[in-house]
Amino acid sequence: MPELPEVETVRRGLAPVMEGARIDRLELRRPDLRFPFPENFASASENRRIAALSRRAKYLLMDLDDGTVVIMHLGMSGSFRTLEGAVPEKTSEVQPGNFHHEKSRDEKHDHVTFHLTTASGDRARVIYNDPRRFGFMLSTPRGELDVHPSFIGLGVEPVGNAQDADYLARRFAGKNVPLKAALLDQRIIAGLGNIYVCEALWRARLSPRRKARTLVQKSGRPTARLEELVIHVRNVIADAIEAGGSTLRDHAATDGTLGYFQHTFAAYDREGEPCQRPECSGTITRIVQSGRSTFYCPRCQR
Repeated sequence: MPELPEVETVRRGLAPVMEGARIDRLELRRPDLRFPFPENFASASENRRIAALSRRAKYLLMDLDDGTVVIMHLGMSGSFRTLEGAVPEKTSEVQPGNFHHEKSRDEKHDHVTFHLTTASGDRARVIYNDPRRFGFMLSTPRGELDVHPSFIGLGVEPVGNAQDADYLARRFAGKNVPLKAALLDQRIIAGLGNIYVCEALWRARLSPRRKARTLVQKSGRPTARLEELVIHVRNVIADAIEAGGSTLRDHAATDGTLGYFQHTFAAYDREGEPCQRPECSGTITRIVQSGRSTFYCPRCQR
């Protein structure tokens, strides 16, 4: 499933085309994705202007000028692509980069098309493709977004100012759960996923088995290692966004290019390989925690 860096990469690719654009027509080629589309979803969106395109955790948020927010989730295999022009005969598709993900271009899996007039007056289409149909599009008034079932109880953003060592110390205090489970708890940090937790813990030299409470002093203050972990979480997310995310199966950017952060993995999916730290003679090991694979170096991650 695409994680936060992949979703942020998609948002950045869509924003130049979608922000400020008018939705001339919303074309739905089926009645549902993972969930049914909202009632009158297509007709209610027509002639609305897209005020902003943002992200919360792993969700894309499209604010319309009538106060409605369209909530979009990519699921396991969802992707967007942008095309210039109004009809196929006059369309020029954005050229892909060096890596091209053919699967996401199969038109039989094109389920939603936004027909747009961009802020500059050009015609464009944004197409949502989803072979497995685990993604979804819902809508809610902006004022009710925080109490929507998808967002109620979500924790802070891993790249926001609210995610600091003092905050994590308050949330980790007294917790006997493994550190990895605490970091994956969306009620604590929203949008942080399996890949980037493994990478951040490797960078911080912290074992995923370690109890979360051990990073909190008796006074309730964060330890130095928790302060370092916060920095590594921020940095690994920033590095992944800069690389366009990680392409493992279905993720592709809106122009068809694939993320390449997976080429810099130090721990994730490197079972049996030597630890990349020059001073470490350990080997990356895979364990299962809460049904998910965890990759780490038992020698240098304590």
